[in-house]
Amino acid sequence: MRLTVGSHAPRHIRRIARSLLAGWGMPELSDAVELGVTELLTNVVRHVPDRRCTLLLLRQRTGVRVEVTDGSAELPRIPASLDDQSEGGRGLLLLDAVADKWGVSLKSGGGKTVWFECGAEVNAHPAARTRRPVLPTPERARAPRSGTPGCGV
Repeated sequence: MRLTVGSHAPRHIRRIARSLLAGWGMPELSDAVELGVTELLTNVVRHVPDRRCTLLLLRQRTGVRVEVTDGSAELPRIPASLDDQSEGGRGLLLLDAVADKWGVSLKSGGGKTVWFECGAEVNAHPAARTRRPVLPTPERARAPRSGTPGCGV
């Protein structure tokens, strides 16, 4: 879906994501997906001048993939340091904590896609989960792989 996001958009998108996940039989992913979507859309509100983006929630065999594409060339980054008084800068750290993997891919015509995947935990102990975060740097940016099964199983 194409959006021009404002400060209230993440709340509405969380409801849509929760509804889709329930319909797909993956309600256990709601907390992680809702938090991830909130962080990515908040970054669009804060860092993309026209606040336009495209949001995709893709059902996969064992989970879900979320992609937020915008026209800004500014790459998201994890700050080198944060203090207790910082009001922002923790979004990607939160995303890293709840997603099985995430990353950034640069678009050939400009802009970027920030994506994450969450997999359904089917009979798996949390310690057995495979985590492979893809750091959002130009050297590590890569195109998203379509049809890639979610991690975590």
